Amino acid sequence: MPDVAVVGTGPNGLSAAAVMARAGLSVEVFEAAQTIGGGTRTTELMQPGHFHDVCSAVHPMALASPFFRAFELPRRVDLITPEVSFGSPLDGGRAALAYTSLERTATELGRDGAAYRRLMEPLVRHIGDVMDFTQNQLLRIPRNPVMAGVYGLRTLEQGTGLWNARFREDLAPALLSGVAAHAISHLPSLAASGAGLMLGALGHADGWPIPRGGSASIAAALADDIRAHGGVIHTGTPIDRLEQLPATRATLLDVAPRGLLDMAGDALPGRYRRALEAFRYGNGSCKVDFILSGPVPWQASGLADAGTVHVGGTRTELAASENQVSAGRHPERPYVLVAQPSRFDPGRAPDGRHTLWTYCHVPAGSTRDMTGEVMAQLERFAPGFRDLVVESHAITAAQLAQYNRNYVGGDFSAGVMDVRGLVQRPVASPVPWRTPLLGVYLCSSSTPPGPGVTGMPGMHAATYALKDIFRLPVPDLSLG
Repeated sequence: MPDVAVVGTGPNGLSAAAVMARAGLSVEVFEAAQTIGGGTRTTELMQPGHFHDVCSAVHPMALASPFFRAFELPRRVDLITPEVSFGSPLDGGRAALAYTSLERTATELGRDGAAYRRLMEPLVRHIGDVMDFTQNQLLRIPRNPVMAGVYGLRTLEQGTGLWNARFREDLAPALLSGVAAHAISHLPSLAASGAGLMLGALGHADGWPIPRGGSASIAAALADDIRAHGGVIHTGTPIDRLEQLPATRATLLDVAPRGLLDMAGDALPGRYRRALEAFRYGNGSCKVDFILSGPVPWQASGLADAGTVHVGGTRTELAASENQVSAGRHPERPYVLVAQPSRFDPGRAPDGRHTLWTYCHVPAGSTRDMTGEVMAQLERFAPGFRDLVVESHAITAAQLAQYNRNYVGGDFSAGVMDVRGLVQRPVASPVPWRTPLLGVYLCSSSTPPGPGVTGMPGMHAATYALKDIFRLPVPDLSLG
């Protein structure tokens, strides 16, 4: 019998399995789908030779996540880092661009450039401390309390009605709001502000890389390391009850709280079970992929060099769109998150063709296909876009929930992103990865630090399993 069983092969399940296998333990991983990856899958979704990322596409954490740094991901996966991390188009052919160079970004933001630099510069300069604070349980003393305080004060400013006090024009606010809206939350809000400032600082510190060949290359690198250290991965093997697993000393579950409830049943103590039943999931997304006959004809030419584009207009427009979703409505002019992978990785499509990755936010459980609204927003800032569309494919929020049981209601964050949702993830505890069941740990995005391809929930859960069950330290994860 193996020492460890892991359920789920998203980046967190795989990171947990990699840590345990590197520690010299025998590990078996179980995946319901026929292919590994969870939120890091790449497929020929519509036509042969056109490769689309099913969930994640651009990876701000790939160079900065403590797990990926220890794992030396850049030595295993070819990460392409665009000079422009992200951008926000405005009407009239204007755009705010976030370069990897903070100085160049500030210069091009005009009158608000100096204010933007003052906001971001300490976070960029101390990005390691920012990551230590944000990639761990919040109920702990941070490595650098002073820097955590600086980050907290900026989060408070940009997450409240004070968010416009620093700026006089519309470029910098649109740039910040576009990245904050990743959180699928009311704007302004503390959780969205915190996420936006962290992601924005990463854009200037290390950039937002795109894996050559697609996000599946990250899952493949993790799987290769697991197998190289004796681990076994079973695909096409759904686990609905804990009793289906081999009798191991430790079990790590890359599942949402609802999944743990289903798998453990009455074995969970009543208080913990009730806490999981009360766990709150967030709103969903409608994902729309495109095959294009040419690059996106952005009216603002600088956007062609951006790996990610936040489409939606001004800060006021972005907030209105996100707040409609928070109120349970489908916005007519949605915030659209756009990635342009084939612009930087030509192997994603045949010569003359491009793949485009987009999604917009919708109420939880939505069955509405938002292709029309997404195309209208793209046409607004890239006139002629419609004429380039060869084929499109939409996945509604309800279909996302069917694709991955962790995406309850289409919520790929696996839990609502607000202050309470960050502290109670899934319960308020110094060690939220540890469950009341002996040897059973949660390692999904429903545990700290939350969503994103970071591998950190898996690393945290594995760290405690090694300590609690095996009395082992965290092993060296490098290639050597």
